[in-house]
Amino acid sequence: MWGVRVTATVLFALAGVVLAVGARAQEGQAVEIGTRRELFVDHALIEKLDGTRLVLHRPRQEGIVLRFDRPWEGPFSGYSTLIQDGRRLRMYYRGLPTAGSDGSANETTCVAESENGTDFTKPNLGLHEVMGSRENNVILANAAPVTHNFCPFLDTRPGVPADQRYKGLGGIRSSGLIAFASPDGLRWRRLQDAPVITEGAFDSQNVPFWSEAEQQYVCYFRTFKRIGDQGYRWVSRTTSPDFLRWTPPVEMSFGDAPPEHLYTNQTHPYFRAPHLYISTAARFMPGRQVVGAEEARAIQVHPDYFKDTSDAVLITSRGGHRYDRTFLEAFIRPGIGLQNWVSRTNYPALNVVRTGDTEMSVYVQQNYGQPTAHIRRYSLRLDGFASVQAAYAGGEMRTRPLTFRGKRLLLNFATSAPGGIRVEIQDPAGKPLPGYSLEEAKELIGNEIERAASWKGGMDVSALAGRSIRLRFVMKDADLYSMRFE
Repeated sequence: MWGVRVTATVLFALAGVVLAVGARAQEGQAVEIGTRRELFVDHALIEKLDGTRLVLHRPRQEGIVLRFDRPWEGPFSGYSTLIQDGRRLRMYYRGLPTAGSDGSANETTCVAESENGTDFTKPNLGLHEVMGSRENNVILANAAPVTHNFCPFLDTRPGVPADQRYKGLGGIRSSGLIAFASPDGLRWRRLQDAPVITEGAFDSQNVPFWSEAEQQYVCYFRTFKRIGDQGYRWVSRTTSPDFLRWTPPVEMSFGDAPPEHLYTNQTHPYFRAPHLYISTAARFMPGRQVVGAEEARAIQVHPDYFKDTSDAVLITSRGGHRYDRTFLEAFIRPGIGLQNWVSRTNYPALNVVRTGDTEMSVYVQQNYGQPTAHIRRYSLRLDGFASVQAAYAGGEMRTRPLTFRGKRLLLNFATSAPGGIRVEIQDPAGKPLPGYSLEEAKELIGNEIERAASWKGGMDVSALAGRSIRLRFVMKDADLYSMRFE
């Protein structure tokens, strides 16, 4: 067994070297985007902003969708995960009515279901006896410490066995992370007795998924990092070909962003662009107290849970061991009222999901440690995390050299009534290509999730497919959220 594990580790390390060398070999060359959708949440495709800027958009509150009001749920419920399986949207979460040590016997894993993302019901599953009854929505019980932070996902790996359509990890430092599988997301079994990941703190939500882009399983999980004399709640990453054998963990890099405590990382492939990982992370500010003792008693928060604050931040990654923190500002600020300014509240659930033709939703755990603990929904337009934005005075953005496949350039954008966007296609040196110059471009005006750019000669850009080009967007009072070739 030891020999097999060493061999696997060596192979993983060699693969990492090959990937790193390949990435360096491509520096300075055109970015191959094919037909994939590219969101403007970082500078990956942006070479120049002139009179434009990258802007973070904040989700809109849409109301409470789930209350932790069952006896086996309660004020300390949390670590939620959203999974879309066909028409059914499931929300998994820890049920915990009383505070206690991590991995206590009082912890369960529960599920709620919805067909629209707005109205959630708690199915009476009858799978486990809790508090003397099987009439509950519990899918894991008497499974401590796995139920402390159990995190499931729908395994989209091609050829995955039917009885392993769902997989999940759970556990704490003393147990390591235990691997589970399920055919239906309700009935779970261990894949093996021994933990599959053992190097980590794990005292948070530890996030696994199958990466279509990297063709391997990935797990982002809780570790701690010391910088100078300060320790931080950090994120590390490991990968696996089979969900059982995992590489040694590597700490994630945040570039030159200032270090901050990230309590949950909630990293996942964006459902409309799976090569882009979106992290709606919970930023934790230990000791930053807003609520006084008398105020804490008034909102009935547990006395151990009001001396810190939290909000949500948007972080992205395109694989590997690097996060991009383009935006340091809050993605979701705490709401009005002192109940939103206590410890371990405002934690986003894992996974942004589609909830309408033009809408996606983020779900956030609020009022932690209080009788009013609940999940609230927030909405955004599709791809609407951030945008390239131009003011009324106008501006432009130019991309790095890129290559594509397809016949049309489709944009997700919004303008004002006097605003607009025109697209010029250039050669790598920045010279306009005949037929696609700014003078020949037709102005895009409106608010569309997907509309084709066009020129006097029409929309067809297939003659340029496979060639190295640049895109120049000239904008006025407009937002550009994403683009793709089709």
